Amino acid sequence: MRSGYFKQRYSDLLVLTDSPAVKVWTLLLLVALAAAPMLLSSFVLSYVTIILFTLVGVLGLTVLTGFTGLISLGHVGFLMLGAYAYAIGVTRLGLPPELALVMSAVVPAVFGLLVGIPSLRLHGLYLAITTLAFSYIVSASILAGGKFTGAGRGILIERPTMLGVDLSSDQKFYWFCLVVCVLCVLVTLNFRRSYIGRALVAIRDNDIAARTMGINLVRFKLLAFLVSAALTGLAGALMGMYLSIVSVESFPFLLSIEALAIVIVGGLGSVLGAVFGTIFIVLLPEVFSSLVSVVGGRLQDVMTTSAHEIKSVLYGLAIIGFLRFDPRGLRGIWHDVRHAWVLWPLRY
Repeated sequence: MRSGYFKQRYSDLLVLTDSPAVKVWTLLLLVALAAAPMLLSSFVLSYVTIILFTLVGVLGLTVLTGFTGLISLGHVGFLMLGAYAYAIGVTRLGLPPELALVMSAVVPAVFGLLVGIPSLRLHGLYLAITTLAFSYIVSASILAGGKFTGAGRGILIERPTMLGVDLSSDQKFYWFCLVVCVLCVLVTLNFRRSYIGRALVAIRDNDIAARTMGINLVRFKLLAFLVSAALTGLAGALMGMYLSIVSVESFPFLLSIEALAIVIVGGLGSVLGAVFGTIFIVLLPEVFSSLVSVVGGRLQDVMTTSAHEIKSVLYGLAIIGFLRFDPRGLRGIWHDVRHAWVLWPLRY
C-alpha cells in the first residue's frame, strides 16, 4: 500500500508523474483551457492569454534563477530582443512568420551567451547589476536604430497566419499561445529531469562541489543563459503579437521585477511554482483594483493616476511577504495542503 510520495526505483525519478490522480486532473485542466474561449468573456480571455505568454517568459527565468541560482534583473532585455527579432523579421526582412518566430528565440539565445560570459566570474548582486545594464544597453541600441528598429515609434505588426491558421481573432491567438505554453512547460520539465538540469541544480546548491564532481561550470552556466534567453525571447514575440506593436515603452523595467516576483512567490526552482506565481502576480493588480473600487474614495483616484507605481508596491509587498512568512512560495503551501488532504487523519 502506498504511503507518501517516496521513490522506490531510479526509473521513478525519470517520469513526470506516477500519480493517476495528477494525470487525470492535468487532462481535465487541459480540456478546460482548450474550451476556455467558448466559455469565457473576451475580457477574462485576454487575462488568460496574458498569463500564458507571461508563463513562457517566467519559465526562462526559472531555468536561470530557479535551477541555476543566477540572479537576473535584466530579463526584459531578452524580452525586447525576442519581440524586435520577430517584428523586424516579418516587417523589414520579409520572413515567413514561422521563421521569424524561430528567430525570436535564436537572437536572444545568442545574446544570452554573450551576457553569460561575465557570469563565469560574477555572482549575486554583481551579476544582477550586469544583467540590468544589459537591458539598458538593448533599450538604448533599439532607440538609436533609426528606421530599422522604429526608434521611439516602434514597429506595428499584425497577428500572422501561422502554419495555415489565421491568428487575427482573439480565440485562435489564445489557442496558439496555449499550445506554445504547454510545449514550453513540457520542455522545461524534461530539461529539469535531464542530466543538464541536475547539473544546473548542483551548481546552484554549491558550485565548488559541482566542479569537484566534474561538472563543467563554463559549459552549463552558458547553456542556462542560452535556454533562458530563448524562452524569454519567445515570450517577447508572443507579447508583441498580442499588443500588435513592438516598442521600447512596452517593455519597462517593471517587467523584470514582475518576473522575479513570480519566481519568488511561486517557489524557486519549480515549474509548478512558476505556474502558481504567474497566475497570482498577473491577477494581483486586477484583484487589488477591484477591491479599491468597492471601497472607493481617494484610494480609487490614486489607483487610476498611479497604476504603474501601485503595481511596483504590490510586487514588492508580495516578495517581502512570502520571503518573510513562507520562502517556499505558493508551491510549498500547495504541497502542505495536498499532504494534509492525502495523509489525513494520519498527518499529525
